[in-house]
Amino acid sequence: MKLRIQKKKTKYPSRELEYTQYLKEKEQEWEKLCLNCGACCGAYDDPCRHLEKNKKTNRFFCKIYSQRLGIQKTVSGELFKCVPIKKLLPENWKNSRFCAYKKKQNKL
Repeated sequence: MKLRIQKKKTKYPSRELEYTQYLKEKEQEWEKLCLNCGACCGAYDDPCRHLEKNKKTNRFFCKIYSQRLGIQKTVSGELFKCVPIKKLLPENWKNSRFCAYKKKQNKL
């Protein structure tokens, strides 16, 4: 027997699209604040195995950025969960004092 899954109908689909767009824009604003210091990815300790340093700019970047979220491994093999930076900022983590993004947020 096959079950039919019905999509939820909404009264205001254009508002949902606007809200989705709004959330996407806010996410992009958050991303623009990042200064690519690498602190949140362990650059000063045991970094994520996908973290790379641009030799010309001295800034860090993730080799798998668009697929980064979820369980990842550090260079030494330790498992951790990669999360969006806005979820990490309210907390302190090892070497968070180096995070330029966090410093910038604290000044606001």
